[in-house]
Amino acid sequence: MPAISVKPAMPAILYLFALANLVIGTGAFVLSGILQPIATSLDVSVAAAGQVMTAYALTSAFIGPAILIATGRWPRKHALLLSLGIFGLGAVVTACATSYAVLITGRVLMGVGSSFTAMAAGVAVSLVAPERRGRALSLTFLGMSLSYAIGVPLGAWLGLRFGWHVPVWLVAGGALSMAVVLAVLLPSQIASPGASFNGMASVGRQWPVLRVWTRTLLYFIAIFSVFSYIGPVLLALNPLTPAQLSGTLVMFGLSGVVGTIVGGWAGDRFGPVRTLRVQLSVLALMMVMVPLTKGHPLLTVLVLMVWGVSGFGMMSPQQVLLATHSPQQAPILMSLNGSMLYVGTALGAVFSGAMVAQTGFARLAWVGVPFALLALGTLAFDSHKRRGGPPQSPAVSR
Repeated sequence: MPAISVKPAMPAILYLFALANLVIGTGAFVLSGILQPIATSLDVSVAAAGQVMTAYALTSAFIGPAILIATGRWPRKHALLLSLGIFGLGAVVTACATSYAVLITGRVLMGVGSSFTAMAAGVAVSLVAPERRGRALSLTFLGMSLSYAIGVPLGAWLGLRFGWHVPVWLVAGGALSMAVVLAVLLPSQIASPGASFNGMASVGRQWPVLRVWTRTLLYFIAIFSVFSYIGPVLLALNPLTPAQLSGTLVMFGLSGVVGTIVGGWAGDRFGPVRTLRVQLSVLALMMVMVPLTKGHPLLTVLVLMVWGVSGFGMMSPQQVLLATHSPQQAPILMSLNGSMLYVGTALGAVFSGAMVAQTGFARLAWVGVPFALLALGTLAFDSHKRRGGPPQSPAVSR
């Protein structure tokens, strides 16, 4: 009798990671929807307030990998709890800020703690067979997408209605609560390699890896040339009440949830390169169309939702390419890919902040279009190979 193959469910750990990433994603991006009250409260310009994204992003980019290396020999549970605790502490400092300097200090601490996401991704790929990496990563990153659908819109509504400190306090409470939950529920030993620089000299010089990092840098510059100022952009396109602004962000976030799930599935089904070509083409087209929706709120929402499906879905195929190329170096490769993500986030905020006086918020999306097209161009050198590498035997012990 032929054997019946039953696909196992995703490891339960990944659902905990998704919840923690929901908190981290909310903390990372919630301020982008409430820049105006932050600027008014601290007596700075909206463009200056937008640099809270830059501070967070640059810290995540340059300090995050150092945290991974420093904790590379630690049990994964201890490293994950440390990073989440630092993130929560940074949120407390941010929530207490009464000056721009304290605000930036809090954001720097939050950026250090964001190393949790790369650690969780490294664990995720070690727990499943290669053909299921895309779905494992999409589940791990699902919390990030949910933060756009739940955390950022809710935070924007709370910040506009009750003051910008309120959503940051909720993030602080969420981070510290998740640290307690993970301390109780995570296995004491997780069979996943920690990050190290062993072999990085050779792997980091290989063009497939460099192309992935470059692509991440470029498409995050494109995305965050808009999202760093998403509140002012939406208000410039259409007059919106706080509730309508939050509702628009909810729809954008829900589309991101769909995109994350579909991106993981499509990467496993059609291959990451083919999936990325479609996603980047759609992203560039939607960015061209955003300013053209001015005065048409329903069309704005529709374009943003299509943009969300394409943009949020790219992280999983990108990470699969790295894990496939060098499974043993996956944690540090993914961490450095995360660095490119955050450098792109920072540069997107800087470029759009410098251009907003010329373009206005309504046409800010056009600043990012060339970067989306350059990201698409990097795929000309990649093949349609779906997956590779020998299957790994996941192991989790208590």
